[in-house]
Amino acid sequence: MEKLLRVNMTDLTWREEPFPAEWKFLGGRGLSAKILLKEVDPRCDPLGPENKVIFAPGVLSGTMAPTSGRMSVGAKSPLTGGIKEANSGGQAGQKLARLGYRALIVEGKAKDPTKRYLVAIDKNGVQIRECPELAGLRTYAASEKLSQMFSARAAFILCGPAGEKGFSGASVAFTDEGKRHPARHAARGGLGAAMGAKGLKAVVVDDEGTQARAPVDAAGFKQYVAKLTKEYKAGPQLFQFGTSATVPLANMMSTFPTRNRRAMQFEHADKLDGARIVQNFATRGGGMHHCMTGCIVKCSNIVHDANGQYVTSALEFETLALCGSNCCIGDLDQVARIDRMCDELGLDTIETGGAIAVAMDCGALPWGDGEAVLALLDKVDKGDELAETIARGVVATAKRFGIKDRIPAIQGQGIPAWEPRTLNATGITYATSAMGADHTAGLVIAPVADLARASQEAQLINALCDSSGFCQFQQPTIEDIRTLYNYFFGSNLSFEEAADLGWQCMVDEWEFNRRAGFKLEEADVPEWLRTEPVPSNGAVFAVPREEMQRVFQRMPISDELRTMKAVG
Repeated sequence: MEKLLRVNMTDLTWREEPFPAEWKFLGGRGLSAKILLKEVDPRCDPLGPENKVIFAPGVLSGTMAPTSGRMSVGAKSPLTGGIKEANSGGQAGQKLARLGYRALIVEGKAKDPTKRYLVAIDKNGVQIRECPELAGLRTYAASEKLSQMFSARAAFILCGPAGEKGFSGASVAFTDEGKRHPARHAARGGLGAAMGAKGLKAVVVDDEGTQARAPVDAAGFKQYVAKLTKEYKAGPQLFQFGTSATVPLANMMSTFPTRNRRAMQFEHADKLDGARIVQNFATRGGGMHHCMTGCIVKCSNIVHDANGQYVTSALEFETLALCGSNCCIGDLDQVARIDRMCDELGLDTIETGGAIAVAMDCGALPWGDGEAVLALLDKVDKGDELAETIARGVVATAKRFGIKDRIPAIQGQGIPAWEPRTLNATGITYATSAMGADHTAGLVIAPVADLARASQEAQLINALCDSSGFCQFQQPTIEDIRTLYNYFFGSNLSFEEAADLGWQCMVDEWEFNRRAGFKLEEADVPEWLRTEPVPSNGAVFAVPREEMQRVFQRMPISDELRTMKAVG
């Protein structure tokens, strides 16, 4: 029987509950949204005991479906003040699902704010214990210490120092397959601060003695999994060298932010091209690997320095853009070290890079000085005022410097690399999604005629994908997800009903935000995006506000949606 696991950090107790039968098609983001809407006061303090942090594997996590082990983290966001979900790869999603848990719900708050706790979960039950030896540790050191305490099969979920200190740019770290580097992050929305506020330093998940979740129609499930795997491997494999390979395309399209988004093409983009990372494998070591068992995408790079020493893994396009070009840093090795520093501290590289660029624009740091950035970030957990401001994100940094009119954030969250002036449909997503400025909420890159429809459909399929456990890089269609659900549960879910699951997730999130005080009728981008053209292409965000409102009304299913792939 599948269950919900509740951990109360106030009285340090836990209990299991049967998973509601009517929620069987809910997992990941959709399940997180449902629980938060049902159980959390949307006007609560995000760092208070009334907020809850949800760790929810996808519907298909723990099965043999390829690349389906993503784990969603959900809570009221300390960054935006609205609902937030961020998901991550790594091993924990597969393992928690194989232990029979559809979600871990963390409630309450430690009575003593100076104490740190870990929650250890295995087939024998749950332990909650104080862990003073982990307090304040950066994530790599914490992972190494936990590796000495628990079996080689255990996966770790970690709160870094930024989360412990309640900084609203904090991420939640997950360990990957193999060496258990804490290099996978549920990064956006400050969810690491929500975790840290509970006094929860780590979750340990050990699935020793468990098996993959068994489908009702095992033969049909296996056959469709083989079909998906074959089709993916025969396809273009867009991410075979990681998202870093996107750099030349983004630069050409004028969506590679430079100098705090005052330009969208970088003169040294070639120095940040992911092809250089791949070329370095021959002389430095490293290579491509998968972050979770069962992944067929294998998009993650392992980056070594000139001496052949490991630096970081999954040096991604967004990090190269926000922590690289946006700060005028054209040194690949420096950006890799900045990525590692953010992973160590538990910081979102998008939010952090955006905040650093704001500070540079105000003269607090020299443009292009990667060493100065590293020195500043090294002070995040040492009490430095500017470093702490950066760790609180773009809006906090702009406020510190008195910036009011040109803040590169939407709905309180720093804008990702994908530029809303160049990609207007993506800009609609940033303004209308409950996730805020989050490219994984509904990225639209191709030119389209009906921008609002394109945004709504991208948001819908990505909400469903994030609920399924699939990685967006697997690029499943609604039909793929529906078919696997039916084989797994022995159900007869229609295409329309599967699409409804994605839409209902969006509706639940919007309703939470409405109750939190958000006014959907006022959804918009900052005015400067409408008036300041991108220098290289003259683009501005030009979608009328009333046109954007169409996203909130369900549109009929189009032929395009029936074949659309999730993408982020």
